This record gives sequence, C-alpha cells and structure tokens, in this order.
Amino acid sequence: MKKPNKNTPAIAYSIVGHDLAAHLFHVTLTVDAPAEGGQVFALPAWIPGSYMIREFSRNIVRIRAESNGEPVALAKLDKHSWQAAPLKDHAASLTVHYEVYAWDMSVRAAHLDQNHAFYNGTSVFLRVLGQEDQPHVVDIQRPADEAAKTWRVATSLPELKAKRYGFGTYIASNYDELIDHPVEQGDFALATFKAHGIPHDIVISGRVPNLDLPRLSADLKKICETQIAFFEPKAKKAPMDRYVFMTLAVGDGYGGLEHRASTALICARADLPSTASASKDISDGYLQYLGLCSHEYFHTWNVKRIKPAAFAPYNLQVENYSPLLWLFEGFTSYYDDLMLVRAGVIAEPAYFKLLGKTIGSVLRGSGRTKQSVADSSFDAWGKYYRQDENAPNSIISYYTKGSLIALALDLSIRAKTGGKKSLDDVMRALWQRYGRDFYQGGGRGVTPAEVEALFDEISGGRFKPFFDKYIRGTEDLPLAKMLAPFGVKYNDERKSAKPSLDVNLGKDGNDCKLSSVHENGAAHRAGLSAGDILMAVDGLRVTAANLETLLSRYGVGSEIEIHAFRRDELMTFTATLQGDRVPGISLSLDPAGKKSAGPLRPSAAR
Repeated sequence: MKKPNKNTPAIAYSIVGHDLAAHLFHVTLTVDAPAEGGQVFALPAWIPGSYMIREFSRNIVRIRAESNGEPVALAKLDKHSWQAAPLKDHAASLTVHYEVYAWDMSVRAAHLDQNHAFYNGTSVFLRVLGQEDQPHVVDIQRPADEAAKTWRVATSLPELKAKRYGFGTYIASNYDELIDHPVEQGDFALATFKAHGIPHDIVISGRVPNLDLPRLSADLKKICETQIAFFEPKAKKAPMDRYVFMTLAVGDGYGGLEHRASTALICARADLPSTASASKDISDGYLQYLGLCSHEYFHTWNVKRIKPAAFAPYNLQVENYSPLLWLFEGFTSYYDDLMLVRAGVIAEPAYFKLLGKTIGSVLRGSGRTKQSVADSSFDAWGKYYRQDENAPNSIISYYTKGSLIALALDLSIRAKTGGKKSLDDVMRALWQRYGRDFYQGGGRGVTPAEVEALFDEISGGRFKPFFDKYIRGTEDLPLAKMLAPFGVKYNDERKSAKPSLDVNLGKDGNDCKLSSVHENGAAHRAGLSAGDILMAVDGLRVTAANLETLLSRYGVGSEIEIHAFRRDELMTFTATLQGDRVPGISLSLDPAGKKSAGPLRPSAAR
C-alpha cells in the first residue's frame, strides 16, 4: 500500500462522535495540495451494493472551510457538492469541518447514540475530486462522552498508528478503499477464528443474553472455508488478509451489505444462538442469519471483485445501470444456501425446504410475467428499491428469480456435459478472468455479452435460447422437468380448497390493512385496493389476526359482504372467494430417481 510521505500528499480525516445524544459526528478533512482553481468536494449519492440514490449529503448539518486559520468560502454546486474558493497561498493546505447527523439504524448509512457508533464511509467522508487515488488517512477518535469510555473499534480498514480494535489512525490506498470498510464502535462481543489461515472476526453489537459465540464461530468457519475452497480449490487462498462480520442485534430487523473485507449485518437478537438452549438444532431464525452471512461473504468474490462493467469504476453521484444484477445478486442468492449444505451446516431436507420456499415466492406474483430479470436488474434504481403496493403485480426480484436461473443454468450445464461441468466452473472462470486481480490493477468488469459467451464456452453448447426465454424474457423456468433427471421430485402442494381473498396484509396495529392486492384475485375483482382497512365480513368484525379464521367458515365460490375504510370513507364490497393461489412447492429426493441431487454435489475443479 502506498503510504503518505512528504512527497506524496495525503487526504487526512478525523472523525469523532461529537454529540451522542444529538447523533452528530464531527469530521475534519485536510487536503495538503488543494486544486488551485478551488477544490471541489462531494459526498456520494449512493452506496455500492444498495442500488438507490440516497443523497447522503442531506445529513450534513453544518460545513465550513479554512486555511492558515482564515475562513475560506464554500459555494454549493449541487445537492452533494461544494467548491472552496481558490487559496491565496498556493502552498497552503485546506481544512474542511462539518457535522453529520447519524440516526439511520441500517447497514447503509450511519448511526450514533450512547450505545454505539456505526458508519459507512459514503455517509461521512467527503470525496476530494481529482485526488481520489491519493492515500487516505483517518484518525478515529474516542467520543468524550462518559458512555464511550470503554468502547472499542471494529473495522477491516488497515491500521496505520492504531492497535487492533483501538482508536487511532487507519489508512486506505485510495478513496474507493476508504469507503469500502465500515466502522463499528462500542462495547461489542468479539470472537475470532481462522478460515484457511485467514483471521475472521465476529463482532456483535447490541444486547444479546447468553450469546453462543463458540457455536457461531464454528458454523461460520465451515461456511467461510467452503467458499474460499470453492473459488481457489488448489491454493485455498482468500482474497483478503482479514475479514470482519459486523452484526447489530436488535429486537426485530434483517439486512446486510457487502464490502471487500467485511460485511455489515443487522438481525433480530432472537436469531443468534444461545448457550441457554440445550438443542443443537438450527432454528429458523439462526438459519436465516447464517444464510445472510453466507450471502454477504460470497459477495467478497461475486460483485466486490467480479464486477459488471458498469461498476468498474463506480460513479458515486448518479445511477450506475447494469442488466446483470440477476447474476451478481441472484447467483449469490443461489450459492448462499447451497454453501450451507455443502459446508455440512444443514442437511439436504433443510436445503430443499429453503429452495421450495424461493420457488413459491417467485411464482406468487404476476409481475414475473411482465418484467424480465435483465430489466429488473436495469430498473433496480427506480423499481426494485422503490417498491410500492403494486410491486407483486409489476416487477420480479432479480434476487429470487435470479437464484432460480442459477439453479436452472447449473442443472443445464450438468445435463449437457454429463456432469463433467457445472455452474461452479463458470463462477471459477469469472473469478480467474475478471476478479482475482481486480484490486491489483489487472482486473476489469465483465459485460453481458462476455457472460453469455462464457456459458457457451464452459458447456460446449449454445445458451442464447435460454437467455432469450428466461433472462431477457419472462417465461417460467421448467424446474420440475429439469430437476427430475437428478433424482429430485418437485411437488406443488397448494391447497386450492382453502378460501382466500388473495391479498397481503400489512402491519398497522390490530387493523386488517391490505398492503397489496394480487391481480385477478378475489379482492381485486371485488374492487378492494391496497391501503383499504377491512372492518367486517358479513357483519363480523375483522382484525389482522382473525381474517383467515373468518374466511375458513366459507367455501370456495361463496359470496361475502365486506365493509372497509378507504381513507376516511366507509365502503361496501361483494367478494367471491377463490381457492388459495399461494404456491406450496416442496422438493425431495425421489427414491426411484438417480439420487445424484445435481448442484448439492460440487463439481471438481479443472
């Protein structure tokens, strides 16, 4: 790493939790050699991995600049950019002071209070335009508040003059690296394990009674070693020198964001393993958490280093459009659960249950017949990340359908090559050609045409018809037919006799509020809309808890009278109940089949 010296001007920051109760970070930025015409600064408008313009600059509450102790005027250029006036002394440095409001308890932005501090660089570090390739040094300072006297620091950012987990200076070789290492501060639980020789830290913030860190360490070690060996089966070499899992445990929450040597996660504290539990079975919540960890860890290769051409490099001020998120998010969603079973963390029946649930979720909405996953990828900025009440009827998730496309491609390659090749070989080829040397200057982003050509190359076949039908088109994948030769039985167990309005309910106290109404379902045909609050069915009061019980008293085809509030107006509707259209997909090994189970068996590296 290039370190600053007297011949290499550095970009230097200091950051401190200035007022924990007001949720304010104070950041100081010093530029040794500002642009002579007036240095321009900008805060990113979005964070890589979360494809939505978030306008982080709106959280800067005060900003000023100075040089040699004298104030320097700052002109606002647009919603996220400022330009300092030219300095009279061209040899002088320029310092910018600003405060950032941090009250977003998510993995995407920044959060500060008396319990902890967390931030992504995209939320707090102004970019010095024209000097992004210079070394960037950060002095992470302990808050003066008494509540922070025992805090530690967790980050994968390399230390410069700081001890591991300590306050002090950290360094990045450029701005892109600086914003790719989130920082957590607080009284967190900490455990460390090694995966193929590489230290991995587990950091858990938030109150979690009886947290079973040894069990969590053992499970994550299996998952990480399986993924490292997947991409580098011979060398078993990880692409980072150290990795950090940062988790904020809350009452109810879920999410993750990938980074080049760490991940920021949020989960319900009940999902984490407890030493008070005598059972060694994996609960649904813990399984969900392990799947999240597996997903974000797989991103270490797939999207952080193997990137779409549109992200190499990122333009952090505007949308970066790519039709390939079905590969980078969908394939990661395919392998996250698959790695759990290959690592021996879960058994085959548990994996098939997860896969069946994914298939059912894709088949549930009619949006899959209107939007392709290529279009869903491209439109992520305006549609997937800005979903409204009509989303099930208008869009398809490139995560879930993308994972099923990965399954179908995996099965297709195995079938075409007699089991000699698989999707594993495609992923390793992507890694070797586009990802392995990305941060060493030898990598570049992959284009959609190169992706498609790679499937032909690996399989020896022609995949254009597949891409036209299922990736650029909207046809349903024939998974039952594709799974059968591998000894996997596909069953649709939906119970059509169960009466239904075909709606989704939202959380709004005890009210039975419709969050979405499925196209051509009973509620839609009756004239009900998302946002309506159901008050009564045939004169009986409806709540969020008793709707299903009330409807169970009727048969499919029965007419019911519904009273509902739309805004503040009471309306009456007549609905004809239909059979439940929610898919109930289950998968199992067919006793009469070949029992090869396809993708459960990793292909040998060649």
